Amino acid sequence: MSAGASAAMALQVFTEPMLAAAAQRDKSFHPTSGVMINANENPLGPCAAARKAIAEIAPQGGRYSDWLTDDLAKLVAQAEGLNAEWVRVYPGSSGPLHYAVLAATSPAKSYVTADPGYEAGMHAAKVAGARVVKVPLTKTYGHDVKAMVAAAPDAGMFYVCTPNNPTGTLTSHDDIEWLVANKPKGSVVMVDEAYIHFSNARSAIDLVKAGHDVIVLRTFSKIYGMAGIRCGLTIARPELQMQMGDRSGWSAMPITAVAAATASLKDDQVVAQRKQINTSVRQATFDWLASQGCSFVPSESNCFMLDTKRPAKDVIAAMGQQNVYIGRIWPVWPTHVRITVGTQAEMAEFQTAYRKVMTGAVSVGYAPTKRRERSVDGQMRPMRDGEDS
Repeated sequence: MSAGASAAMALQVFTEPMLAAAAQRDKSFHPTSGVMINANENPLGPCAAARKAIAEIAPQGGRYSDWLTDDLAKLVAQAEGLNAEWVRVYPGSSGPLHYAVLAATSPAKSYVTADPGYEAGMHAAKVAGARVVKVPLTKTYGHDVKAMVAAAPDAGMFYVCTPNNPTGTLTSHDDIEWLVANKPKGSVVMVDEAYIHFSNARSAIDLVKAGHDVIVLRTFSKIYGMAGIRCGLTIARPELQMQMGDRSGWSAMPITAVAAATASLKDDQVVAQRKQINTSVRQATFDWLASQGCSFVPSESNCFMLDTKRPAKDVIAAMGQQNVYIGRIWPVWPTHVRITVGTQAEMAEFQTAYRKVMTGAVSVGYAPTKRRERSVDGQMRPMRDGEDS
């Protein structure tokens, strides 16, 4: 058995809900009410057209209907001016992220990412036996592409999430172009555009179309509100698609996900409407935080990092006591916590709860629980000794 095949067999795919759930200390507690702004979910859910498509396709759920997936890939490819073989559809974007890392990294080829940055790819790199290189963000919270190249002459993959998870900040197209032009020969640049529709950022798909060693990740989990339905895709040269496919195998897509994604793409209003809603609620939240003298990282996404000025794990616990569930901590920023932008009503409840924490009306403390696990955006793994949530 090859090393690549062995790594694929050992792979556990980490997702946003796994990471979010792992940060929750009491794993026996599953809130059915309260404000859930901890996992970068979209509280609006699927659009009306997607819900209608799910209801209409459900009676056909006894059939694989794999041609529907082909039609979705063709629809995306046509919109981007590509041939269909440059697009592959997956149940979410977490799987192909992992498969691409397994294809591009090894004990001789490092995985390079931002810090703080989305952690899932690092877990795949460890399965591949690759060195993980974490490079601090710039002063403006973008990926420091020059430092990333300098830090890893042996790089197999550079992972760039823009807007970044967890900061919601952008890395410019010019910087991504520089990275592609100056990376080690044979390495791959993966650009994760899970959150791009919330921003005015320029996509990196043009770099794919130019034939570069670039993979663009997209998902329907965020602006399209389909996190629980699972549909994502990769856009890359066919040979890069084949390398990911060699590690993923093949399985039929859920036809409900395909139907919902197709209907969402055909709705030419949903992205603009939801972007406007998110921008408005996010800005109102920033205005309130600024009025309270709070520090935060300005974001162009559906999440942002809030500096609590104290161990963030205590603030997470204090907010949870008020049924407001906020995100997790990145070790490099121990006083910061990620906040997902919810509805206007949810963010009003967030403000009320956070004001109580700031003023001492709610005690800030931490009571350990028996089980120690870490959430990796949707899946759980045991926490290691010395590891914080």
